[in-house]
Amino acid sequence: MPVSPMNRRQFVKKSAVTGAAVAAAGAVGTGTAQAADLGKPAKTPKTWSFSILGTTDLHSHVFNWDYYANKAYSDSKGNTYGIARIATLVKQLREQKGEDRVLLVDAGDIIQGTSLAYYYANVDPITGKDGKRGPKHPMAIAMNEMRYDAAALGNHEFNYGIEVLRKFEEQCRFPLLGANALDAKTLRPAFQPYTVKRIRVPGAPDIKVGILGLTNPGIALWDKDNVSGKMTFTGLVEQAKKYVPRLRALGCDVVFLTDHSGLDGSTSWGDELPYVENASNLVAEQVPGIDAILVGHTHVDVPTYTVKNEETGEDVLLSEPYCYGYRLSVFDFELELVHGCWKVTGKTATTLNSNTVAEDERITELLTADHELVVKYVNTAIGTCTEDMSTAEACWKDVPAIDFIHQVQMEAVKSGLSTADAALPLISVAACFSRTADIPKGDVTIRDVAGLYIYENTLYGKKLTGAQLKDYLEYAAKYYHQVPAGTAVDTATLTNANSFWDYMYDTAAGVSYEIDIAAAEGSRIKNLTYNGAAVADDQVFVVAVNNYRANGGSGYPHIAAAESAYSSTNQVRDLMIAYATAKGTIDPTTFAATNWKLTQGGTPVF
Repeated sequence: MPVSPMNRRQFVKKSAVTGAAVAAAGAVGTGTAQAADLGKPAKTPKTWSFSILGTTDLHSHVFNWDYYANKAYSDSKGNTYGIARIATLVKQLREQKGEDRVLLVDAGDIIQGTSLAYYYANVDPITGKDGKRGPKHPMAIAMNEMRYDAAALGNHEFNYGIEVLRKFEEQCRFPLLGANALDAKTLRPAFQPYTVKRIRVPGAPDIKVGILGLTNPGIALWDKDNVSGKMTFTGLVEQAKKYVPRLRALGCDVVFLTDHSGLDGSTSWGDELPYVENASNLVAEQVPGIDAILVGHTHVDVPTYTVKNEETGEDVLLSEPYCYGYRLSVFDFELELVHGCWKVTGKTATTLNSNTVAEDERITELLTADHELVVKYVNTAIGTCTEDMSTAEACWKDVPAIDFIHQVQMEAVKSGLSTADAALPLISVAACFSRTADIPKGDVTIRDVAGLYIYENTLYGKKLTGAQLKDYLEYAAKYYHQVPAGTAVDTATLTNANSFWDYMYDTAAGVSYEIDIAAAEGSRIKNLTYNGAAVADDQVFVVAVNNYRANGGSGYPHIAAAESAYSSTNQVRDLMIAYATAKGTIDPTTFAATNWKLTQGGTPVF
């Protein structure tokens, strides 16, 4: 799942580098390389320049296509996405700067996030099916064609299990880097920690560029079921302190990090792990010897940002190119040859917008058939719905679309409980992952359901007491800004308090309660009842909850340590598709109920 975006405004003032600076940087040292003529020996160049281009959080967006809406993607800002457009930008920059002066790197979250990713992990998996060899992953095909030099592992690389990730790694002609992804038994790197690339300089020593990859420690929580006992994940700062000196000892003139970790020092999991989630700024501050960092994970556009290293006083350059292929980061380096060694004398960064170019013809040629296959798949009808179910108001109202998720989760957990646990009251918690999802009245397709539940979460049943459940709901209620009684409520500014994003906010079904937005945080849950009776502190519930939350995602209290009554490797989305297919008709009147509402001092808001 994604994580909390950082405050964009704190970076705007530091993001003034323009495309003109990128073009100018590419010209440094161009004259010296052509000194040889009429048989004269080439002069040793005194300066040289090269660039590192960076993508992140592509999430298997190949083309500018929204599989959930079944149409080309567009938004109010004129953005476009997809690696096919990034490929065009990369070609243009290689032509401008020189093929031998450009490296291409990614910061992770490649193989999850769209229906195309789901198709090649589950429907026609790259690992093979029924004894048959699997296809090549479209992202491997595209990235190989674009000649990526390296990619960091993202946390979503692990969503489909290690076998799928290893097969993707096998299909790539570039290394997947993860210096802090360790084998659980040997504590040695489970993936290649770094790679060293050479920039050829005629008549002079090569420029050696060390690229270190770091991933997110949160994988240990978010994909616990896939990695527990197999891999362990340490902090970014800790591993950078180990490997940056090693790269310098190998003679690297430039040390470049690709981190699947944001740069505001925040963490979404509370004290569940001893490591920081968004640690790129801390790596820059605390680890000497780093020139620049490609940042990922937080889905923001940070063209250029500078952090001063506490030990050396040197500036470390960082850039994050948003996500999905909306942007491409461009790092430009200027170097000078001093006593036979290359020294960085200048560096700049910016991001380029993919909406300025068309999709690359070669990528289009290679992947159109895969894309069309997935379009056909997601438009397969699986049933009908008696009413339209939209999530447009799901973040402040109890709506049937989210009740549909609750219904499927509770049915699945109920079917797998022991006799003893089946006697306990069963409830469900779930979040609204998209405010634009809609299951229409009439025919329902796979893409309709997939648009409502966009993540690859599996399902748990965890035991919470009534007191713990109230704590859980109080934690969720901090999602709302406090609005005093008698004050008008504006839904445009009501939600996402405390950097608590939609995917982090759970509602509950099976119990009834009110959320008093006029009250202070920690005392907002009122009239919590089950079957009309007040919930007792010692009353025990089985709570249907996704694996991300059950393992500590978003820092909810009690749930990670709670006793497990049920677990399944089936994805919630698959369970929803199976429900619609088996029932034939989705009828909200059979499961929808308004069991929670917002109030101000006891007065309903809506």
